[in-house]
Amino acid sequence: MNETTRPPLRIMLVDDSELVRRGIKTVISASEHPPMRVVSEAGNVEDAVAECLRTKPEIVLLDIRLPDGSGFDACRRILNRLPETRIIVLTSHSNDNFVYEAVTSGAHGYLMKEIDPQGLLQALQDVAAGRSILDPDATSRVLRLLRAGGTSAEPTNDLSGLSHQERRVLALVADGMTNKQVGEQLGLSENTVKNYLVNVFEKLRVKRRAHAAAIYVQQAQTPTQ
Repeated sequence: MNETTRPPLRIMLVDDSELVRRGIKTVISASEHPPMRVVSEAGNVEDAVAECLRTKPEIVLLDIRLPDGSGFDACRRILNRLPETRIIVLTSHSNDNFVYEAVTSGAHGYLMKEIDPQGLLQALQDVAAGRSILDPDATSRVLRLLRAGGTSAEPTNDLSGLSHQERRVLALVADGMTNKQVGEQLGLSENTVKNYLVNVFEKLRVKRRAHAAAIYVQQAQTPTQ
């Protein structure tokens, strides 16, 4: 079968930004060799799983941060139901733990949104052909994490990497507030608070809010030099 008669490569886009989805769709639709087609879109985890089951795309381009949960959760759920589906994480977050979780969730590639259009199209072709897309540096970092049992460096007490808003969220968490209460206090949605905490956990290298809160309290009680 030559490229002129080959059925288009069927692709699904999962990103909570409609603008991002439109841009990617424009790039994909312009591909002729081989032809590609976006067959479905979703902006959250639940819709992603449902639409994937309905349209059965060959490849899913999947963002990490979604309003109702993690793209990694969507990845695992999709592959549990449709194990032949190829999934590429397409994100703006470059982080060893994220790459590690993408790999262990079953993703076949990890790309940054800064990738150029031709690079994206080539990655889609490569993944469709059965190859995995992960740059050598990321591969070596993931292998180190795998050898270490999936954990990164020890938790850090350094709060300097937190943004002003992340500090505000963490301070309220340290005061014993729930995500909903923090959101009400700061005028944020509960999901937005959750996303801020994901960033905080990542930067402090912890997995639980209690640990992050303890670090905050410890630092708040430490006099500055």
